[in-house]
Amino acid sequence: MHYIVRYFWGNFFKGKHTHTHTHTRSLTDGRKFDSSRDRGKPFKFKIGKQEVIRGWDEGVAQMSVGQRAKLTCTPDFAYGSKGHPGIIPPNATLIFDVELIGLE
Repeated sequence: MHYIVRYFWGNFFKGKHTHTHTHTRSLTDGRKFDSSRDRGKPFKFKIGKQEVIRGWDEGVAQMSVGQRAKLTCTPDFAYGSKGHPGIIPPNATLIFDVELIGLE
């Protein structure tokens, strides 16, 4: 996994509820497959509880509120050899433009 982070730097404890806006979720060929920003509703999950792919658990845990990051997740940090039928092909590397907008 590779991540590029801008603005602040900080770590959060496992179990915190995060509120993120995903500006884009795309495959390496540029095909966009999701955006919570387009839906107008933040995506929520708990860090470290395996509610999301490993790349998100590890990447977002390195962010601070207000920070925006580009997460490039190789298959072992994303959906692996199975992919996500109909959406993510097997062994896909995924690119996420993520903004951490809040914690609970």
